[in-house]
Amino acid sequence: MSSPSHPIDILRFNTSGSVDDGKSTLIGRLLYDSKSLMEDQLDALERSADITGGGQINLANLTDGLRAEREQGITIDVAYRYFSTPRREFIIADTPGHVQYTRNMVTGASNANLSIVLVDARAGVIEQSRRHTCIASLLRIPHLVVAVNKMDLVGWSEERFAEIRDQFEEFLPRLDIKDVKFIPISALLGDNVVEPSTNMPWYAGPTLLSHLETVHIGSDWNLAGFRLPVQWVNRPNNPTDSRLHDFRGFSGQIAGGIVRVGQRVGILPSGLVSTVKEIWTYDGSVAEAFCPQSITLVLEHDVDVSRGNMIVGLDDRPGFTTDVQAKVCWMHQRPLQRGKRYFLKHTSHTVQAIVSEIEHRLDIETLEPQAAPPQLGLNDLGQIRLRLAQPIAFDGYATNRLTGSFILIEQGTNATVAAGMLAPPLEAAKLDGGDYAI
Repeated sequence: MSSPSHPIDILRFNTSGSVDDGKSTLIGRLLYDSKSLMEDQLDALERSADITGGGQINLANLTDGLRAEREQGITIDVAYRYFSTPRREFIIADTPGHVQYTRNMVTGASNANLSIVLVDARAGVIEQSRRHTCIASLLRIPHLVVAVNKMDLVGWSEERFAEIRDQFEEFLPRLDIKDVKFIPISALLGDNVVEPSTNMPWYAGPTLLSHLETVHIGSDWNLAGFRLPVQWVNRPNNPTDSRLHDFRGFSGQIAGGIVRVGQRVGILPSGLVSTVKEIWTYDGSVAEAFCPQSITLVLEHDVDVSRGNMIVGLDDRPGFTTDVQAKVCWMHQRPLQRGKRYFLKHTSHTVQAIVSEIEHRLDIETLEPQAAPPQLGLNDLGQIRLRLAQPIAFDGYATNRLTGSFILIEQGTNATVAAGMLAPPLEAAKLDGGDYAI
């Protein structure tokens, strides 16, 4: 049904954990041992060995590209790397471990299918381990790998690995993560990263790369409830091609569900209903398409549709309201306060929003909400209520990560100040019962 290069076959994952747990080294090891590096990258690594690695190749340099990152030995910015094996393609987000850069971690993990939380075998489970696991849960990342790193520094101890696994399993039931895998590794030496370790015969599970290649992600996309945020009204008007003469299609990436030729669909905010006449992709006309494909939809009727509108299925309709509740990660030095006004960007639609209530702040250590704080500061996670100038068509983030997420933009500076996850709508959008007619 899909080729290896289709988006549904690409695994997006992020690495997280505390400072110096070995995130960048792990990614470097994955790239190095899977032979995914170009010759110039290998040459650069060897040339920098004496400078940054004490005569040994420093694999972290493959992702820690900023000078400040190399000098301090920490990851500051989010670094993306791409590689592939015969079985799957991968997009990696190397995210910072320091609490100061929680916002960067949220940014890098927002589109991930899988999150790798690294734990230093010597230190065990610490606050940052809980923080990043909690963020993975809040972001509804479907799959989690707890990679217990630096096993070489604890004598490859099975008992230490089991102890850390038990510490995690004490608080995992309080989070909404269904697929969790524990893997003991040494990123520096390569044990259980790409090749199985001979130093840990007691571990019979897959290597990290083997797990990444085989974890099932086909069901991670929401295939119930068709959603097409319109990004562009496509009007080629080519007089030399009869197919493109007076052509009018609505282009965007499917954010949920499946659409078929002949299917009746609704348009929000107008509430009008029409029928799908044609579906076009890069490869030509198709009979059906599904999330997350990019398509151009042609409708039977000459409906008024523009950028920011959403075309939806008549079954399993989204919410449509001006009053929304959401969890947010605050990303700016200036705090979030009640009464502040922002732009809310949701799918392809941007509206003005005002913070009507700050309901609670999340205590990452205890995972308990602290009720009614006066504000949210940099890197805080909390729950707020927003009142919008125009209604938006949305789903709860737990149902659909694409139509349930948004960002807040500061008016005047255009700075992105928050990433948000919408609560489920209280009622579905209303659509006219009959087809559109002039």
